[in-house]
Amino acid sequence: MLTSIKGKSVIVTGGSKGIGRGIAQVFAAQGAQITLIARDEAALKTAASEMGDHVRYDIADVGDWDEIKAAVDRTAKVQGGLDIMCANAGYFPQTKIVDMNVEEWDSVMACNLRSAFLAVKASIPYFETAGKGRVVLTSSITGAVTGFPGWSHYGASKAGQLGFLKTAAMELSRYNTTINAVMPGNIYTEGLQGLGQDYLDTMAASIPLKRLGAVEDIGNAALFFASDEAGYITGQQMIVDGGQILPESLEAIGEI
Repeated sequence: MLTSIKGKSVIVTGGSKGIGRGIAQVFAAQGAQITLIARDEAALKTAASEMGDHVRYDIADVGDWDEIKAAVDRTAKVQGGLDIMCANAGYFPQTKIVDMNVEEWDSVMACNLRSAFLAVKASIPYFETAGKGRVVLTSSITGAVTGFPGWSHYGASKAGQLGFLKTAAMELSRYNTTINAVMPGNIYTEGLQGLGQDYLDTMAASIPLKRLGAVEDIGNAALFFASDEAGYITGQQMIVDGGQILPESLEAIGEI
């Protein structure tokens, strides 16, 4: 059993929907104080209201330094500091390179990669004051391990997070702070549903465990990285994909 995080101050960026919401739900069930940060106030309000009295929200563009810094500062003031930053915000429009414009590339990089850097940077003063901290990044198998047509920008941003992770782990060590990444496979979220039932069925069939992941699967991995028990683990990544990257081919799945 992991040491309790009850009462600890947690931020989850992109926490209004999908994996971020799942992470927040897992942490809320453990009694943490949580702030969800995103841009959609209606979605934030709904998510926070369904998680209990210890969950609040703050509206900010996670790719904007002034906005994310102000949101982190407000959270720390309300929650008595900051213990855990879950830099989760991200999205994955599907556009092939030949059709992609520069604005879409930059938008994905800002939301997925730039925001991770900004969230960590804004958290450092509070980790320094506390003498410890935890950062959990939500990366992906896409980019670092696998590829999929239409997700060159998404894959690049998620692989970029892992590059950032290595040096960040060294720099954050002076604050007794760890940083690690969860790398989800295909997780059943609103975004994945938008890709259509054929995609969902095909992906589930290509996974050895024969199902898509649940947001709680990622939340549980994030909870471990945020725990005292993971205090000697930093700069690492954990793939949570039901074995999706293991088969050499679909024929291998058929042999199971």
